[in-house]
Amino acid sequence: MQNKIYKYMVLPGFLVWVSLAHTGCKSGKNLGGLNTDTSGLYRTEEDITDTTSIANLSWSEYFSDDQLKSLIEEGLANNLDMKVAMERINQSQSGLKMAKAALYPTLNAGGQMEYTRFSAGDRGKDVLGYEANNITLGLSTSWEIDVWGKLNSRKKAQLAAYLNSQEYAVMVQTNLVAGIANYYYTLTALDEQLRITEETIKLLSENAVAMQALKEAGMQNGAAVEQSNALLYSTQLSVPELKSQIREVENAMCVLLGRKPREVQRNTIGMQQVPDEMQYGVPSQLLARRPDVKQAELSFRMAYELTNAAQASLYPSFTISSGSLGYSNSTFSDLFSPENIAANIIGGITQPIFNNRQLRSNLEIAKSQQREAALTFENTLLTAGQEVSDVLFGFKASLAKNELRGKQIASLTTAVDFTNDLLMAGEANYLEVLTAQRSLLTAQLNRISDKLEQLNYCVSLYKALGGGSK
Repeated sequence: MQNKIYKYMVLPGFLVWVSLAHTGCKSGKNLGGLNTDTSGLYRTEEDITDTTSIANLSWSEYFSDDQLKSLIEEGLANNLDMKVAMERINQSQSGLKMAKAALYPTLNAGGQMEYTRFSAGDRGKDVLGYEANNITLGLSTSWEIDVWGKLNSRKKAQLAAYLNSQEYAVMVQTNLVAGIANYYYTLTALDEQLRITEETIKLLSENAVAMQALKEAGMQNGAAVEQSNALLYSTQLSVPELKSQIREVENAMCVLLGRKPREVQRNTIGMQQVPDEMQYGVPSQLLARRPDVKQAELSFRMAYELTNAAQASLYPSFTISSGSLGYSNSTFSDLFSPENIAANIIGGITQPIFNNRQLRSNLEIAKSQQREAALTFENTLLTAGQEVSDVLFGFKASLAKNELRGKQIASLTTAVDFTNDLLMAGEANYLEVLTAQRSLLTAQLNRISDKLEQLNYCVSLYKALGGGSK
């Protein structure tokens, strides 16, 4: 539910920012200082022109496993980090309202009753013998006229902070979607590795019994029997470790789901499909899709506006420091008579003098923070390009292993059959059989690891491109 509320909040906030960006600040400066050159950001061998990107797909469209989609939906609804992100949005929204309110006059209602006793006359006569009352009731106001755009710049800075909090929530969501998917695929891979290991244990148990029978028939020695038992025990030892890993991953996923530790329902890894290729669009799309890049840009915008505000602080400020309208009289009886209406207004202009050095230092700090924000943005963009480039190459390299891994397993399967036949014929020793069986098991487990790696690359590229925010 919170996630749905957040979706409705992002678009209006973005439109407000766009309208303010078109309005511009009163000083007439153009927003600049960001290096947004994305040419060559992806390290690929071909020219990139296709703007089609998997990041444009919602997570419910990108992931096909219904069980996984159900878990992601649960996580988005219950994850505590998401709830924290929503609270940060609420805090930033309140800060934005405060910044907007500073542009308008304050209005207060109040009353005051004053009682005074004083002395009069010569030589201390009538000591405290006179008294006076004054009752005041009305409205008061104060207002700083934003001639130089200082308050407007602070409002824009707070707007950037508000939008930044929204992008933080988007980043939490993309990380959450990717995290749940990675844990889910890991569980399916561990399940398959456990299944293959248990099947192998059954075969090794049968082989150990057969070796014992061959020894009793005088066809094998005791060393062969112990070697077969040792391989069986070694394989059996991996089962508790796999089960422990499964339990740990389930518990970690439950934290993401916002639930107490328990079993996580899932399908098999055989049901998961790995595409032959993935569309990743053009690098410039990272500016509009990746939440960390957008956060870095908004941080620069905030620093830019705060620099404007620091600059404007050096100029004179024009204020209506006090203005009031109400009734004033010595008694309540005729307080609201027309002749008792009282009004006053006090305006002023203030030019910093002795604190000018402090204000200039604040301006120097603001300018440095603006340059820092620009450098941070550039570094964030470069890092995003690196992540996409690494995932693209890693995914292609991992796919290239599939054909060779299939040939390896086929050869090892044949080798196991051949060595078993040669063993029965007395033309091979059992060490050769054990080596072939161990190598086959390792290759089968590696094939599962290969598929898990490819599934994780699919998740990583989706996240690196900014997918998972809708």
